[in-house]
Parts: sequence; structure tokens; C-alpha cells
Amino acid sequence: MDKNLLLESAGKLQQVSQEAAREYQDKSPLLLSSINRHMLVRQDIEKLVGKDNMEMMKDNHANHLRFMASIFQHHNSEVLVETILWVFKAYRSRGFTTSYWAAQLNSWITILQEELSPGSFNQILPYYNWIQINIPVFVELSQESLEPPFTAH
Repeated sequence: MDKNLLLESAGKLQQVSQEAAREYQDKSPLLLSSINRHMLVRQDIEKLVGKDNMEMMKDNHANHLRFMASIFQHHNSEVLVETILWVFKAYRSRGFTTSYWAAQLNSWITILQEELSPGSFNQILPYYNWIQINIPVFVELSQESLEPPFTAH
């Protein structure tokens, strides 16, 4: 799959309701605490994120929540794809393995199902499934040159 097909598939994701976006945003502190706990107890966490990268992982989780909350409020396929590509490249360059994203996304899905109302979860789940399904594509495309997703002119 090339980047254009990835953008096209991202464009098929439905904008979530204001209520679902608000619930995700309001529960962000709880979600952040839960994801950090889930990941830190893993036996293989150091293999997934690299030695001495636990704080960076926690920062990634906090950034993930803020970014996804903004996407849920204002769906933008290009921003979604470009940012995820940049994140994959940037974190891999710091020692995170490609397996980290599968482990993280599995944990996110479990936590979201536990903490969000069924209506909100069902609207948000397609975004997480889409990212998870496309991990191999993000890995392949992020091996190309690192370009920041946005540049100031």
C-alpha cells in the first residue's frame, strides 16, 4: 500500500460525535493512568521501548491522547497519516520497536472498552483498528526520510 491509499482509507473513517469526543477528552487523565499501568507491568516492556525509555513512552501516551482527542474533534486524514508516520520514525529512531505499537494499541483498545460508554467506544474503535491494521504500512513508509508533518514557512 502506498501513502495515497493510506490517506484514502483514513478518509473513510467517520467523524465521531461531539459527545464521544468530549467523553474521550474528559476521561484522558484516567486513560493515561491506565495505559501507563498496562504497559509498565509488561515483562517485555524494555524490549519494546528500549533501555531507559519509560518516561519517553509515558510522554508518547500523553501526546497520543491529546492528538487523538483533536482528531476526534476535527477529523483530518492528512494530519492523521502524516503525524503517525512522523511518530513511527521518530520513536523508532529512539529505540522503540515496531512491536511496541501493536502492544500499545491492544492495550488502548482494552482500556477504552473498559472506560468509555459503549456508544463512544463504538465510534472511536474504528480509528484504533485502522491504526492497528496499518502498522505494517506505517513501518514501511516511515523508513523513508524523516520529514516533520508540518513545517512553518
